[in-house]
Amino acid sequence: MVTRITINEAGVPLLGAVSPRYVVKQATVKRCVLVLLLVSIISILYYTHYIISSGPLSSLIHRDTRPEPAIRCSTLRGATRLPSAPDHRSEARLRIDPKVLVFVETLYSRLGREIAELLVYNRIKYKLEVAGKSLPVLTNLDKGRYGVLIFENLNKYLQMDKWNRELLDKYCREYSVGIIGFAPPGEESLVGAQLKGFPLFIHTNLRLKDAQLNAASPILRLTRSGETAWGPLPGGDWTIFQANHSTYEPLAWAYRDSLDYPANKSPLATVIQDHGRYDGIQRVLFGSGLRFWLHKLLLLDSLSYLSHGQLSLSLNRMILVDVDDILVGEKGTRLRKDDVMALLATQQRIQALVPGFKFNLGFSGKYFHHGTTEENLGDDMLLENVDRFTWFSHMWNHQQPHLYENVTHLQFDMVLNKQFAKDHGIPTVSGYSVSPHHSGVYPVHESLYEAWKRVWNIKVTSTEEYPHLRPARLRRGFIHRNIMVLPRQTCGLFTHTIFIERYPGGREKLDESIQGGELFQTIVYNPINIFMTHMSNYGNDRLALYTFESVIKFIQCWTNLRLSSAPPLVLGERYFQLYPEEADPVWGNPCDDQRHQKIWSRNKTCDQLPRFLVIGPQKTGTTALYTFLSIHPAISSNLPSPDTFEEIQFFNGKNYYKGLDWYMSFFPASKNESSRYLFEKSATYFDGELVPRRAHALLPRAKLITILLSPARRAYSWYQHTRVHGDPIANNYSFHAVITASDSAPKPLRDLRNRCLNPGKYAQHLERWLSFYPPQQLHIIDGEQLRQNPVETLHELQRFLKITPAFNYSSHLRYDPKKGFFCQVTNEDRTKCLGKSKGRQYPPMEDRSYKLLQRYYLSHNTALVKLLKRLGSRTIPQWLKEDLTDTVMT
Repeated sequence: MVTRITINEAGVPLLGAVSPRYVVKQATVKRCVLVLLLVSIISILYYTHYIISSGPLSSLIHRDTRPEPAIRCSTLRGATRLPSAPDHRSEARLRIDPKVLVFVETLYSRLGREIAELLVYNRIKYKLEVAGKSLPVLTNLDKGRYGVLIFENLNKYLQMDKWNRELLDKYCREYSVGIIGFAPPGEESLVGAQLKGFPLFIHTNLRLKDAQLNAASPILRLTRSGETAWGPLPGGDWTIFQANHSTYEPLAWAYRDSLDYPANKSPLATVIQDHGRYDGIQRVLFGSGLRFWLHKLLLLDSLSYLSHGQLSLSLNRMILVDVDDILVGEKGTRLRKDDVMALLATQQRIQALVPGFKFNLGFSGKYFHHGTTEENLGDDMLLENVDRFTWFSHMWNHQQPHLYENVTHLQFDMVLNKQFAKDHGIPTVSGYSVSPHHSGVYPVHESLYEAWKRVWNIKVTSTEEYPHLRPARLRRGFIHRNIMVLPRQTCGLFTHTIFIERYPGGREKLDESIQGGELFQTIVYNPINIFMTHMSNYGNDRLALYTFESVIKFIQCWTNLRLSSAPPLVLGERYFQLYPEEADPVWGNPCDDQRHQKIWSRNKTCDQLPRFLVIGPQKTGTTALYTFLSIHPAISSNLPSPDTFEEIQFFNGKNYYKGLDWYMSFFPASKNESSRYLFEKSATYFDGELVPRRAHALLPRAKLITILLSPARRAYSWYQHTRVHGDPIANNYSFHAVITASDSAPKPLRDLRNRCLNPGKYAQHLERWLSFYPPQQLHIIDGEQLRQNPVETLHELQRFLKITPAFNYSSHLRYDPKKGFFCQVTNEDRTKCLGKSKGRQYPPMEDRSYKLLQRYYLSHNTALVKLLKRLGSRTIPQWLKEDLTDTVMT
């Protein structure tokens, strides 16, 4: 290399021009060094993260941060004798219903919603009433409709007009009904202000801390006294009470927060009981809403006390902790021997507090020994202690059951998992299983239930998805194919929450859930608790061990709940003893929940569900309408049923228990789903008590079509219909004898009477439908108009259904004078009419029967007129006018 030296004007030598080859080489070397340095830094960061997160050294690195239960109280130390919880029951409870009347400022006010949600969670019946000028009906015969009154805003009670206040107070005195009130926050701070009409004074807008309970209070039942909820109470708008009468007794105290006030050791009453010695009415007044967790417990105890035990909750709570995927997990996230030892040690400590407690381990045998060497030893240790746990099956390969379209393949994988269990001494007789990701449990995948029965003889399972994951307070159970499905609860731990420092919101958030928050409340509100956890929650920082030992201890410190555990089958039987009304499922629409769609077979589509229903009632022309609609090229009905012909009768009978797959099988998939209007006609739907709720759960956007005729003539037509079909009761009793049958008549006669009379109570049944569906989805057809002018009726119906392009029925229907009604025009220009069973001519109804029915239906027809006007009906049917006119004349 040659370098030229040049001299500048000052005589200083300068580096001369450098050869281009040198410049290129120098730049290349620098670039390579930079690239190597960058790669090294990235590699160091990556491998550091890998080792910390999932490597074999992870437990050593995180050992200092692993949380340990730190709940302490006199109850756990055995320092105090546990008093028995008081029994609030008295004879006064016999005069009131177990229901709460909640007065709210608006239907959307925050505290009102929180109160309602708490009542729903604990399955306490209630009615919301916007506080205003009028009161709801408070009594039913000689019984009070409500056991407790709650005022979201205490001022609404204090400032009530004199008339209503006297009525309300009189009701409370006569039926021994108590009142609960919440002091509202206010912009103006009050000091020593007297409550209107009471020897009670308040201070408002205070910051408080360190809450305590009055151990001598007779209200405390679920809630245990003796401890202090240390720290500032939520909010800075607390109200405290000072009394000037012996009727008042504090239920809870707190202290002024030293941030705002000088240290003051005198306790301040934040919740106060009025024993009723002043005006004969018992009350409990709260100085703040439900933001403070302890107030939720005190509200439940106040409801129990003031209702004389009518609203008391059981103090028994059963807990089962499922550990899903005990053998499934990536290397570095699985259990090692010391994790299994910690699992056993924690289980033993919990057993001292919860009799019968064992962790319930779910296994997928394919992933046995899929970890590191240390983790495989952890697998071995689990199996060495197999008898110290309870076990349940997942799928062999952890695949979601809804992905199996072949039940044989599904069974094969279950058999593999069962054989793994037998080979390793795992019990196979628990009768309990949980499918991966709750797939196939709900929405139901029938093949799963079938395979479960054949391979495992499953009798109980659980899911968090019925009817939806959120809100948790609405999770319920059901029974399908004799398998009990129990609601499953979450605890705030998921597969990825394995380190406390990475827990969303940090340890403070987890502790908040444990100490009075969501997890604590879940156990308090649910008599039966099955919790979902995952294997990864028991390794690394062992957050599940920390969480459950802590929350159980916190419950022991602050409640009188009696905790226990039992096998899943026992829990299932107990659950449906408590809630027998939940045994019947309510099938929802899988397409209304994204989570449900993810665990529903790809071969199923909601386009197979009907877009409108013809709901009846019977003998009003529903079959004729069904036939006319089937002519329309864009409208398709369900396939015929082998048992009930054109009617599926899904929502109102035993067919409902066959499940959604059975129902959808009557609506086969088509290439032109979007342009096709599917419908179902079942005339028995109209007056079925369960039908509107069931139909709305599955078809919330479906349109409803009903046909109304004179209820008297409909009843007579039904009677004649049963005679023609050989009904022995109809053939042995006259129509008049049937409709005048008493309640002491033989059951078959009463059943026929009811089928004649009950469907004609049109307004009553329509109101039931309208309690689920909006009026815009209901179309009422005049049965006489359908008979006399079906073309115009069908054109109106097309407009209601918004079917385009419209189909011209005038060239497809023709009146047949021999039949006496309109029939379909065939391609050969002939008419195709309904069968011989339709359009029969019967002997005229006896005049005495007609007059009796006119009187019987008077109130129902009057209610129908009011309903039609409310719905905006342009015309009242002529038959309805005549029925009412004839009744008045009679």
